[in-house]
Amino acid sequence: MNTEELTRIVVEALEDVKAKDIKVFNTEKLTDQFERVVIASGSSNRQTRALAFSVSSSVKQAGGDVIGMEGEDTGEWVLVDCGSVVCHVLQPAVREYYNLEEIWGGKEVFMKAQAECTPHLMPNRTHAPSDN
Repeated sequence: MNTEELTRIVVEALEDVKAKDIKVFNTEKLTDQFERVVIASGSSNRQTRALAFSVSSSVKQAGGDVIGMEGEDTGEWVLVDCGSVVCHVLQPAVREYYNLEEIWGGKEVFMKAQAECTPHLMPNRTHAPSDN
């Protein structure tokens, strides 16, 4: 399974459990450990754990490997390591405090499906696809 397919599976698994503010970052030039970082928010400990479990289950069902999962005991910040894609699911206050977007920053990767859905999103938010 290539990185794009794996990223799509992770994002769809997050969307299935109603994750908020899903962002995908290309980290190929920043580290050789993984190629994408996916960051999403859950509204409670229970939801962050459910989001991480959804990612793990979906990746395994698709034939991918989940190398590890950390943080599910508290549910404030759960990391799911899927090899070339690492997924962070955080509660909003924890996400704001650690500001992972700044660390992995640069250009956000817009998924093809997201670009196609942009015209149907809420008009008061900006959702411009990048040239990635």
